[in-house]
Amino acid sequence: MDDYWPSRWPCEDGGPTRRQVPRSGGGLGIRPGEHLEATHRSAPMATMAVLRGPGEVFLLRHGAGDGACSRVERIDPRSLAPTGASPELPGGPPWPGGLAAHANGSLYVVFGDHAHRLDEELRVLAGRRLPRPLPYNSFVILPDGALVTKDFAGARPGVPVAAADRRPSELVVLNPESLAVIAALELLEPSIARLSADGGDVYAVGDTSLLRVHWDGLSLRLDTEFRATYRTLEGQSYGWDCVLAGGAAWFLDNGEGSERYAGTLRGQGASSTPLHLVRVDLASGGVTLAEVCGRPGGLVANPPVIDERRQMAVGYDSANGVLVGFSLDAGGALSTK
Repeated sequence: MDDYWPSRWPCEDGGPTRRQVPRSGGGLGIRPGEHLEATHRSAPMATMAVLRGPGEVFLLRHGAGDGACSRVERIDPRSLAPTGASPELPGGPPWPGGLAAHANGSLYVVFGDHAHRLDEELRVLAGRRLPRPLPYNSFVILPDGALVTKDFAGARPGVPVAAADRRPSELVVLNPESLAVIAALELLEPSIARLSADGGDVYAVGDTSLLRVHWDGLSLRLDTEFRATYRTLEGQSYGWDCVLAGGAAWFLDNGEGSERYAGTLRGQGASSTPLHLVRVDLASGGVTLAEVCGRPGGLVANPPVIDERRQMAVGYDSANGVLVGFSLDAGGALSTK
């Protein structure tokens, strides 16, 4: 179990395993003769929306430039109009951050090199500048309620970072009451992807391998017997966020070029190899690569979808505009559908 608010969608990707499945309820329940209606509003620099109590929808937004601030809006679930907003929250170097509703009732924001705790009325309860002057790309909540985050080691629009200049990322655990740093651990390599977690095991997709770190409530410990190297091909680039499902970690590689985003990622891939769906066995550390569409210049900046009930996986090549489904057998082998 984890320590998120018991709503259908309290955080990005639905939870720390990033399975992208609502936590409760059924589908939309559309009956014959019924139809959908779409409502929209302009909301530049909107990162994500989360649900808390009944009818409570909160939207995370941010500004631009290295002194950027973030803010959280409460929005009407039907009109999408803001019905309240937090103060401008100090941020820093911008990269999309994260928002989550905690089991203690608070909302937490990590954006830039700051973390903030808000109450349900969007008043600031605590704030903390994080150790490195870099953007921190979101966070996950651990079973004891602590937050774990890390700095973002990749290039950003207009801020190139050569691979040789990337330093190993650092995990930081925050006290949920005060946001004080209660533990830290430098990883073996830089990490661009967002963290995932299953219980006290935290997974970081580094720029060459998947790493596992255990949280025991007091300290972080690197699993020195688990380091799954996935980057083995000439022209292959780093992986993005991993989904933890079916005894494996699943993610997409070839993230290089995502900093070129200009309203679309079509044609922005920088890797000469095709995009791969990567499967890492969490028991053995064994790595399997499956090409998504076989075209060079593949690129993605999001996790795949893993549907354990239907025994299938879905990967999207954003640069080539190709969506591919894979059938999974009992051993986790992949074949295209």
